[in-house]
Amino acid sequence: MSEVKKVYCNCTYAKIIDAEVKSAVLDRISSSGEEVVCLPDICEMAARKDPELEKVFSGKVKLAACYERSVKWLCHKGGIEINQENVEIINMRDQSAEEVCEQFLGDKA
Repeated sequence: MSEVKKVYCNCTYAKIIDAEVKSAVLDRISSSGEEVVCLPDICEMAARKDPELEKVFSGKVKLAACYERSVKWLCHKGGIEINQENVEIINMRDQSAEEVCEQFLGDKA
């Protein structure tokens, strides 16, 4: 089984995710010992057509962000196609920090 890259999006510029949820998730993943790529705002990166996104979405990815449809659409507009089979997007906008951490970290939550 290939390694799953874990990515956290802070949704910095959109400010659509509850600050307490973001803070709790970030604190929990930071103290988990897991290797996590933390990005300020994937949608903003997609809007700028940041070439780093190709690296972010290469291989298997578990992403804590906002709505799956938003991430996919904005990345598509930015020239990045997200392979649904390889990318799991966990919605911090509609879920509690506890739910997000359970999905993101699994046994280490």
